[in-house]
Amino acid sequence: MSRLETTFTHDAGIDVPLICGAMYPCSNPELVAAASKAGGMGIVQPISMIFVHKHDLREGIQLIRKLTDKPIGFNAIVEKSSKIYEERMRKWIDIALEEGVRFFITALGNPKWVVDKVHALGGKVYHDVTDRKWAEKAIAGGVDGLICVNSRAGGHAGEKTPEELYDELKDLDVPLICAGGIGSEDDFVRALDLGYAGVQMGTRFIATTECHAHDDYKNAIIKAQEDDIVLTDKISGVPVAVIKTPYIEKTGTKAGWLSRKLLRHPKGKHYMRMFYSLKSIWQLKHASLKGMSYKDFFQAGKSVSGVRAVESAEDVVERYALAAQN
Repeated sequence: MSRLETTFTHDAGIDVPLICGAMYPCSNPELVAAASKAGGMGIVQPISMIFVHKHDLREGIQLIRKLTDKPIGFNAIVEKSSKIYEERMRKWIDIALEEGVRFFITALGNPKWVVDKVHALGGKVYHDVTDRKWAEKAIAGGVDGLICVNSRAGGHAGEKTPEELYDELKDLDVPLICAGGIGSEDDFVRALDLGYAGVQMGTRFIATTECHAHDDYKNAIIKAQEDDIVLTDKISGVPVAVIKTPYIEKTGTKAGWLSRKLLRHPKGKHYMRMFYSLKSIWQLKHASLKGMSYKDFFQAGKSVSGVRAVESAEDVVERYALAAQN
């Protein structure tokens, strides 16, 4: 069997086992469509679609469909942070299903209700995990595969290396996707040869022509090396991987003592996470779309070391596919 033919490509109905990961705020419809059109899998991130790129969700999915008829996926964060959010997510998933989406990636919370909806229509659900505990819970909820978020990922990274996470989960008998640290063709091939059924990339796709991120963000990724990626808990209250810029060096990466105290409090942590969530949504949106003048945060993973040019998403997918064939 070719490296490009895996259980994941069979589940998703795609040609290349490569996901353009859902990114707030960088998942604009044109990028999602380009990744899928090239043979990979672009993932719709509904909050980005609606609140950053100003598309009604249904109209945004229909726009993607005008650009490609290839399969696309949908990102569903199923954490029960509020009843309003949960009701909104349920509505969004219904819209995605009505528009023909049949591949879903869930994160946080119990994915079972999503699994039930999607399986009823013949679709597949994969779930984000960082260790075996959450993997077993997700499988108990009926998911079809796992997105294995490792310590090299951007945003909310895991704590284990790609190799450690694979060894920990390989006996679970579901497709495993390597998420984190894939910035070059060699990284892609190594992950597949290790045993992963595919990879998920975010940072590499930010530095593409189809992504609407500001040039400052793309240039920061191109210039950065692996050692320039640091963890800060000032965005969401938990460590987030970002590029070390002069602004990050100036402000530091640790939350203040009061914030840390509240995050440890049984009730206080809920309000602090809500505060951090609202703050980070605003900061990340403005930094990614308006550049360094906003002096905020550029999320990225250690895969930056393999990204040396802005190119089209099609070229990225085709180049990776060619490497896997050799």
